[in-house]
Amino acid sequence: MKPIRVLITDDHFIVRQGLRLILETAENVEVVGEAGDGAECLRLVPQLTPDVVLMDLQMPGMDGLTALGYLRQEHPAVAIVILTTFNEDEMMLKGLQAGARGYLLKDTDRETLLDTISAAAKGETLLKPEILDRVLALQQPVAKPPTANSGDSLITDREREVLQAAAVGERSKEIAHKLGISERTVKAHLSSVYNKLGVDSRAAAVAIATQKGLLTLEE
Repeated sequence: MKPIRVLITDDHFIVRQGLRLILETAENVEVVGEAGDGAECLRLVPQLTPDVVLMDLQMPGMDGLTALGYLRQEHPAVAIVILTTFNEDEMMLKGLQAGARGYLLKDTDRETLLDTISAAAKGETLLKPEILDRVLALQQPVAKPPTANSGDSLITDREREVLQAAAVGERSKEIAHKLGISERTVKAHLSSVYNKLGVDSRAAAVAIATQKGLLTLEE
């Protein structure tokens, strides 16, 4: 199996080296480079062609959120996983809405780190339960009912079921089995939701749908 190519972006050398040591113990991961800030990351991506970028948020020069925005525009095939000490809900939502495939704190364990990288490389999103709970809890205090012309009102009950399952970390195969539909149909429903919400990832769809009151904490 082709290894997952990872670029580490963090302004602390010791953090980059620690991550490299962890990732180099995984058989299916290859660390292709390191960047000290967002600008260096943007310069290295076209040279190193990583599958996944591990991105810190707080860095001097160009920060992680800014770099994430440029990467999504210029290199949409590259998956970004945020790995940060920045434990604030607003920044977490901004990162997921910008297209990050995962959001991890730097005290995460090795298994979760590797699982998140693997999911991101496959185009999937994997959020730790405590992060997911916070995303789902960030619903607006007063949710306005959708208008007849609103894209939200066009989300079908089945699409809502699929997105709810995706929100708690279930993968397409698991959702298909649970709902008694094909995996291809699951992906079609998710694609439809992305189009209606104007996003391109599960994490962003969950974040937007939660803010709009389209998802609940119950599963």
